Amino acid sequence: MSIPTMEGVVAKVITTARLTTRVLFSGPDDGVPVLFLHGNSSSATWWEETMVALPPGFRGIAPDQRGFGDADPSAKINATLGTGDMADDAAALLDTLKIEKAHIVGNSLGGVVVWRFMMDYPERILTVTQAAPGSPYGFGGTKGLDGTPCYDDYAGTGGGLANPELLKLMAAGDRSMDSRFSPRAAIRTLIVKAPFIPPREEELLSAMLATHLGEQDLPGDKTASPNWPFVAPGVWGSANALSPKYVAKPDRLYTINPKPPVLWVRGSHDLLVSNAAASDMGTIGKMGLFPGWPGDDVFPPQPMLDQTRAVLERYAAAGGSYREAVIEDTGHIPFIEKPDEFNAVFHAHIMGG
Repeated sequence: MSIPTMEGVVAKVITTARLTTRVLFSGPDDGVPVLFLHGNSSSATWWEETMVALPPGFRGIAPDQRGFGDADPSAKINATLGTGDMADDAAALLDTLKIEKAHIVGNSLGGVVVWRFMMDYPERILTVTQAAPGSPYGFGGTKGLDGTPCYDDYAGTGGGLANPELLKLMAAGDRSMDSRFSPRAAIRTLIVKAPFIPPREEELLSAMLATHLGEQDLPGDKTASPNWPFVAPGVWGSANALSPKYVAKPDRLYTINPKPPVLWVRGSHDLLVSNAAASDMGTIGKMGLFPGWPGDDVFPPQPMLDQTRAVLERYAAAGGSYREAVIEDTGHIPFIEKPDEFNAVFHAHIMGG
């Protein structure tokens, strides 16, 4: 992949004890480190505007995570570890760069990695910023504030439910708007709030098209289930790693020491992470878009926002702290859609304001 970087961003190939990948850097080498972890079907490219806007004295660091961009394609995500592979990759990158502590920032899938990083490496975190993160319980197939699974086998989650037309067009490198399921259409209709078009849409699209595809990547493998919608998670790739079957339950967040302060920033019109997310099977079934939906009692839309808030409330009650900031008229990537508003709260957070 050869995606031009913005002025002020340098791309390097870094080999750690776990992974060889492309890492983007901004700011002075001796600056206070800020580690950015991107979302699903994207790459470090999606963080560039945020990196170059960091306050003076901060160093932006954004890797292509395992399974995406220029990460070693032979390095697969073991979904049975949840997001453990990616959290361990992030820690190994800090080791290689000789960084003891950093501010940690995650978006979407990257946010679920950050929940895990908080549990496994709390001593390495200065602050946490969650930009439209996935629920601490994973994606889909749970109900209630405590993430109760809808089914014992977690049917309705994992890689078997990915949109086949989108995957086909991603594999073909499609850059058109000819299909409502094209990668570009996904950016314009699901990821951002229309009519916004990202200024660097071509670069974002190139990053999306560099997602590693296959039964061990995206969408990953799947298993059959007797429970609606008759598909349960497999064991490979990011989509399966996000299944609540494998995502580490957030209980350890309440006992970690130290407890870094958390900033949770989200868009008011986020279609991908919400209490009725567009690609959640509970939402799809309730809308009548997939036959046989068993109803709200069995498989409701996952209350992702309510779950996140409940977890952060418990985190605060256990001695941590958090702030929720909602950016109006904005979708899933508020740091690109409304950069001034995002950076105002983000910069104050990492500068101790």
